[in-house]
Amino acid sequence: MEEDVCGEGVSHPVASLALGVDENMLDSLHPKTDASKSPSLEASRFAANDPASGALHSEVVIARNLTKVYNKHKAIDDIEFSVKRGETFGLLGPNGAGKSTTMRMIACRTPPTSGQLLVEGLDVRTQGREIRGLIGVVPQDNNLDPDLNVRRNLIVYASYYRIASKEAALRAAELLDFIGLGNRADAKIEHLSGGMKRRLMIARALLHNPRVLVLDEPTTGLDPQVRQEIWQKLEELRRVGGVTILLSTHYMEEAEKLCERLVVMDRGHILASGTPRDLVLSRVSRYALEVRDVGDLPLDTTRNGISAVARNNAHFYFAAEAEILTPLMKEYEGRRRMIRLSNLEDVFLQLVGDNEPESPSAA
Repeated sequence: MEEDVCGEGVSHPVASLALGVDENMLDSLHPKTDASKSPSLEASRFAANDPASGALHSEVVIARNLTKVYNKHKAIDDIEFSVKRGETFGLLGPNGAGKSTTMRMIACRTPPTSGQLLVEGLDVRTQGREIRGLIGVVPQDNNLDPDLNVRRNLIVYASYYRIASKEAALRAAELLDFIGLGNRADAKIEHLSGGMKRRLMIARALLHNPRVLVLDEPTTGLDPQVRQEIWQKLEELRRVGGVTILLSTHYMEEAEKLCERLVVMDRGHILASGTPRDLVLSRVSRYALEVRDVGDLPLDTTRNGISAVARNNAHFYFAAEAEILTPLMKEYEGRRRMIRLSNLEDVFLQLVGDNEPESPSAA
């Protein structure tokens, strides 16, 4: 997804963002919302809101009967969802689900075929310029300028938002410190690791103090440690800075740890929506027995109080209490098996299954 940068800038200063992320925010099914737990940030200086706060909408993004058609194929088919101010909202689904198409419409990069899509109360069809001035976009692919160093990538980008050069330099320095690249300001883009490039992309999207940060597959291809670092920065932006975050992902752990609410998508449809915890408790029971390398062993579907599903040479059983699942373990002697808490991946497998996407255009 490429990015357009024609919007008007925002005049209030970028905050000087320090480290100090509360470890509790990494609880996968309990995203934190209490901004008072991190004294290291001055939220008032990094407020992503217009000073006329009374005019702000409680719902930042509203989609109603949203449809997108490419060459007679419905990449997005009559979906509805809304994103609340100050939350992290996720679009979760496999490749071809329609996540990136939805993100492109929100970022005013492609118009809807039908339906309604509002961002900050503005219509994406007719008010794209205003919307682009209020959101920051991190596309799926890195599109940094290889001819400029790290600092210049930010300063030149800031000029598109009509940010004065002195202010742009200040914001660039503060954001580079925030994302941990302060000592790489003079480095060439080709000398950055994949994780550094993604962090720089996030910094670039924050230059004009957007109210909404839109991230399309922000950590794809990154190693687990770098992914965790980026998650911490994003959570810090939301929890203390007040930035509303909308992200697409196919990583279950990413959705669990970052998203307060999400929708599960497949083939242009929304299959389920809610908080990660609510989705787990409503779609599968609290405990799961997972058995790997089952071979030709049959799936046991006869026991009361237990639901069962087979996926990828594995059997999964779900029940309200772990003790209910224990007797089943005897049927799988010699196989890899464990009883654990159910998670979002279990929900995803139940809803999406192993189907291949119909068209790459719906990615």
